[in-house]
Amino acid sequence: MRTKIVAGNWKMNKTFEEANGLTSEVLGMVNDEVQGNVKVVLCVPFPYLIPTRNLLGNHPRISVGAQNCSEHASGAFTGEVSAPMLKSMNIPYVILGHSERRQYFGEGGALLAKKVDIALANGLTPIYCCGELLEVRERNEHEALVQKQVEESLFHLSAETLQKVVIAYEPVWAIGTGKTASAQQAQDMHAIIRKHIASKYGQAVAESISILYGGSVNAANAKELFACADVDGGLVGGASLKSREFTDIAKAVNS
Repeated sequence: MRTKIVAGNWKMNKTFEEANGLTSEVLGMVNDEVQGNVKVVLCVPFPYLIPTRNLLGNHPRISVGAQNCSEHASGAFTGEVSAPMLKSMNIPYVILGHSERRQYFGEGGALLAKKVDIALANGLTPIYCCGELLEVRERNEHEALVQKQVEESLFHLSAETLQKVVIAYEPVWAIGTGKTASAQQAQDMHAIIRKHIASKYGQAVAESISILYGGSVNAANAKELFACADVDGGLVGGASLKSREFTDIAKAVNS
């Protein structure tokens, strides 16, 4: 059975005090309310990684993740954070290729392949993001684009290594806009991604990989989205900044 995951991407939000408060609230609510095998990941800004990890302790269900890492192991790269640094802090997850990194920082497939490699080499679980802009979908080129994004950054991996990656499909037109892909649109794209993986690695490998939906997931739409056969959870943006709503999303995975 594929791992069910609800990951909160806090982006560049919350003061230190607010971050500690949100973590504590989520921790208490998840302990009290979330059942089943869902994993919860809090992807927090870099300065909050260790404090968040310390608040969570060795929790069996809630982990901490970074929002990015460098393709370099070390060196004169002011402002960057490396995968070995994350490993040394026992940070298990890292988001790679988020649409905002692609859009604002020019990250492309070849660079992201290097980031995926160095994350995996350091024992991190990449949450690799892919997805299309609205104009791409309107041209009916979204399937080809997403297949290319998966192929150019992940298809160099062995089958065994690929199974250590989590994929997040994020229709960029539905991020922070209040718009959400319909459950059918989400399912269709997740199935396309899984089929594309199967075309190279076989059905068994494709069926083992968790694919998350990331596009304005909220408590109202989570249950319908997560009921789709190929949707294994969510990469949650704005709603992850609200403990009640984020917990309700996590609860929806097994409802």
